[in-house]
Amino acid sequence: MSKAPLLSVKNVKTHYGPVEALRGVSLDVHEGEIVALIGANGAGKSTLLMTICGDPRASEGQIVYDGNDITQTPLHQMVRLGIAQSPEGRRIFPRMSVLENLQLGAFAGDPANFEADIARVFRLFPRLAERSSQRAGTMSGGEQQMLAIGRALMSRPRLLLLDEPSLGLAPLLVAQIFDTIREINRSEAVTVLLVEQNAYHALRLAHRGYVLVNGAIRLSGTGPELLANPDIQQAYLAGGKG
Repeated sequence: MSKAPLLSVKNVKTHYGPVEALRGVSLDVHEGEIVALIGANGAGKSTLLMTICGDPRASEGQIVYDGNDITQTPLHQMVRLGIAQSPEGRRIFPRMSVLENLQLGAFAGDPANFEADIARVFRLFPRLAERSSQRAGTMSGGEQQMLAIGRALMSRPRLLLLDEPSLGLAPLLVAQIFDTIREINRSEAVTVLLVEQNAYHALRLAHRGYVLVNGAIRLSGTGPELLANPDIQQAYLAGGKG
């Protein structure tokens, strides 16, 4: 019998007032995978990540993490369970230094691990080491994205939720960020659920993927299967290889 998924979203519905943003979404993420969730802007991708974290709450359905129902788990407990999120728009603290932002990411961790965790983040993102004392808001968009991911890693997550990590970045930086996500998954043994509008890069990176359309899953498959799908190519990949 196959091992249960690390994360299982089961027929989840989410509402913003009377508007149904997620319409019975189900997906699985197994330990060690990178799973990509692609779709057009407004399809509900970010809403799904936020629902997993409990803000907003699922109005129907169930979210199971590591065998435990977390549908009603308070947001502040997610980090202690081993779930970390790098949100859309980065949401770093611009007036604080790079190091101070990383320290905030470690608030729920064991202080004995702090130096090792800082060293790990600086190994993955050498630019952050060079700018450790710099105010985060004065860095480039790419550097701020590195910081957002690094901050999430400071809690030593088993599951990393990444929301649009390539948003607004130049193509060279996009490639660098995706290479680092692969390294985090392979070398750091972190499972990744990736929400991304850049379907080409996401599906090249992912072991498996799901396509979200108007709040519902329409297609799923391996990364190569979805890349080769003519409907995916027409809808999401035309001109999207930057």
